[in-house]
Amino acid sequence: MRKLFIYLILGVMINLSAAEIKWEKDYHEGIKSARKVVKPVLFVSSSHTCKYCVILDETTFKDKKIVEELNKNFVSIISYSDEGDFTPQELWQPGTPAIWFLKPNGEPMFQPLMGAMDVENFLKALAIVKEEFSKGKK
Repeated sequence: MRKLFIYLILGVMINLSAAEIKWEKDYHEGIKSARKVVKPVLFVSSSHTCKYCVILDETTFKDKKIVEELNKNFVSIISYSDEGDFTPQELWQPGTPAIWFLKPNGEPMFQPLMGAMDVENFLKALAIVKEEFSKGKK
């Protein structure tokens, strides 16, 4: 019975961890990782006290499809201004959340998306980024 309980707990822990975005908290390490695996970067400038950042965190970034897509095809970096996390000067925006898509070298692919996005539109944005990124790799 004890083994069954342990397996059940481990299964729940694995499912819970799979339902979260694998965030890089350090910009430089995230870029280094993106270069190594040759994937585009999602860089989010956020704040724990920003209403729309919280909405984005609690809705879109919790969606199973979004989590799977980001963990499979992107390196995701989040920078919290209220924690003093590093944000490159060229990516700084006066508002949050600022959602950037970057090449593995840190160069922006597009202008940032500003504010909370719903799941459907965020999935569309991810598809556009993947398509553009694959064009640049050829």
